[in-house]
Amino acid sequence: MVDKQEIDLDQERNEILNAYRGLLRASKNYRDKNDTQLIRKAFDIAVDAHNDMRRKSGEPYIYHPIAVARICVEEMGLGTTAIVCALLHDTVEDTHITLNDIEEHFGHKVRTIIDGLTKIPEVFDDNISLQAENFRKLILTISDDLRVTFIKMADRLHNMRTLDSMRPDKRLKICSETEFLYAPLAHRLGFNAIKTEFEDIIFKYKEPSIYEQIELKLEKTKEVRNRFIRQFTNPIKSRLDDELANYSIKARTKSIPSIFKKIQNKHVTFDEIYDIFAIRIIVDVPFEEEKPACWKIYSIVTDYYQPNPDRLRDWVSTPKANGYESLHTTVMSPSGKWVEVQIRTKRMDEIAEKGYAAHWKYKDNTAQDNTFDRWVGEVRALLENPDINAEDFIDEFKLNLFNDEIYIFTPKGDLRVLPKNSTTLDFAFDIHTDIGMTCIGAKVNGKLMPLSHVLESGDQVEIITSSKQKPKEDWLKFVASARAKSKIKAALKEEMKKIAADGKEILQRKLRSLKVNWSSENIQALERFYKIHGSTEFYFQIAKGKIDLSKIRQLEIKNYNFLAPKKTKSKDSSEEKVMQEIISGVNSKKDTIVIGENFKEFEYKLANCCTPIPGDNVFGFITATDGIKIHRTNCPNATQLMSNYAYRILKATWQSNRIKERLTALSITGLDDIGIVNSITNIVSGVHGVNMKSISFESEDGLFEGKIQLFVYDTEQLDELILKFEQIEGVKQVTRI
Repeated sequence: MVDKQEIDLDQERNEILNAYRGLLRASKNYRDKNDTQLIRKAFDIAVDAHNDMRRKSGEPYIYHPIAVARICVEEMGLGTTAIVCALLHDTVEDTHITLNDIEEHFGHKVRTIIDGLTKIPEVFDDNISLQAENFRKLILTISDDLRVTFIKMADRLHNMRTLDSMRPDKRLKICSETEFLYAPLAHRLGFNAIKTEFEDIIFKYKEPSIYEQIELKLEKTKEVRNRFIRQFTNPIKSRLDDELANYSIKARTKSIPSIFKKIQNKHVTFDEIYDIFAIRIIVDVPFEEEKPACWKIYSIVTDYYQPNPDRLRDWVSTPKANGYESLHTTVMSPSGKWVEVQIRTKRMDEIAEKGYAAHWKYKDNTAQDNTFDRWVGEVRALLENPDINAEDFIDEFKLNLFNDEIYIFTPKGDLRVLPKNSTTLDFAFDIHTDIGMTCIGAKVNGKLMPLSHVLESGDQVEIITSSKQKPKEDWLKFVASARAKSKIKAALKEEMKKIAADGKEILQRKLRSLKVNWSSENIQALERFYKIHGSTEFYFQIAKGKIDLSKIRQLEIKNYNFLAPKKTKSKDSSEEKVMQEIISGVNSKKDTIVIGENFKEFEYKLANCCTPIPGDNVFGFITATDGIKIHRTNCPNATQLMSNYAYRILKATWQSNRIKERLTALSITGLDDIGIVNSITNIVSGVHGVNMKSISFESEDGLFEGKIQLFVYDTEQLDELILKFEQIEGVKQVTRI
């Protein structure tokens, strides 16, 4: 009789082999016989190394590296080296395999990529965000070998697709990390399809009820939408059949997060969004014929439908900084609905979906290398700054990711791409660091403008410099580009060091007069006494006259060492101790704060930034100075807290939905009408247990916007109120602030 477990294991082996064959089928256009042997060797090593490992779902771990390798091939268009590295990407971190083993079997290049994919060891340090350091290591690889970043992106995508098997708190942590860095990075590298999927999954887990509502509405309107698309595209197809050989027409439905964002920003309902979908026309022509072909299709579309001149976007003539090329226009359909039409070539479409991984395939035909190489140069400049810590680095780097772009011309007509909201000073630093450092103003379209003047696409800018000009701290307030911020901070630090040298000399003279030894221990004691962190800052404050050195006499001088007269711990150190006690006293994976009950003698409070109420999905965060704070999972600060400080996150839930009243706020917008305020206040007074703290309304051009602060017991009561407000005639939107 055959053991059941053996049957299961045999079945698993067959399924693993089937998954491997699927990878080979997907990569058949990317490999030869030697490549196949390399992939097989990597597969065999990975299977053996992960033999006894299983994922949270219970399935064999090897499914994950195979899936990551397949994403690299099918969705990124990467080749054999990437497949081998994807199959082996977790072996060094999680198994007995070493980097030397990798190099012995596959060579130095594969070793380098695997090393880049291996995380920093988890060394606990309160002063450094471990996740920020991991992000920094990922970003380091951008200027080294892009395949590290591509494989890491594929790894994260598969983890996001399999989130159902994770604990809810783990899901939110992974979603927050993805939202914080991976989605913006996918956008910047041109992985439009992956970026959209990231955002969709994040929204699904962070706002499950809203996601479900919009998904249901999309499903209900699907047939009507498809019928409209057929009617709209039929006349265009007839002309294209006659005039173009190879083309295709697709309909792309807007993602659920994009729909919700539009509802929020435009204050409209689902039914009022005109661009729920877009028509995409893709033509396959040689590179030299691309631009004329796109404009020819534009001409055909506008022969049938009237275009909106304000909605024409020409990214064929001037591609975006992430390589995106397409021609967008919005036209009026016979039924009176606006429809967005995107026109691009097969090459442009592949780059739009697969980003720079596809871009290398067409490298010889495009002029986009400079744009991307310039961006990598900016990243490298950030990395070369020795004074920047991991978290500041991530903040600076993120400035380069999600910003929209503007296009500015030099006096000679050269085109420069800058982040939206860039000023004349950003433009100066974009031209050259020395020009930025000495910039005193600019001529914008012939008119004299200050450093803080915000530029618009199409501006022609001439920078005015002076050898007497020096960077100022105020400059940081109005520059938008990471490059300018980084260069200004570096210059200010250099200037600070010069001033600090004078402060150091002043302190040395003071200590000599007191007959006190100059030593690092004494300097540290003084820093603690004056509550200043870092010797450079300390010397700088002395030079600026902001530190009273006469107070040194308050310290006891003993054996040429400073000792505080009282051995009482400062508030800062006691607060730090409290945080350490909480961290060491809880198990972040198992412990749950039940709000309304005592939690292991540790104090917790509701955060003011998001004012959670019973019924909200919440989590606890161990602060450095104020115990444990309870935040909503969709709090504006949640993404940063979960992605950077995961070890300080605790699960939390409500003891009961009706503990006590909590303050919350609603925003109401709609058509201004007599009696509408009275209708709103009547509803509030009619719902049992709800009290109103404040109400304010503003009206302009027939529209009103109101804000109400209310005391409610739970989200159920709040949802009841929102529903009743939405039923008032004239009210367009009700949102929780």
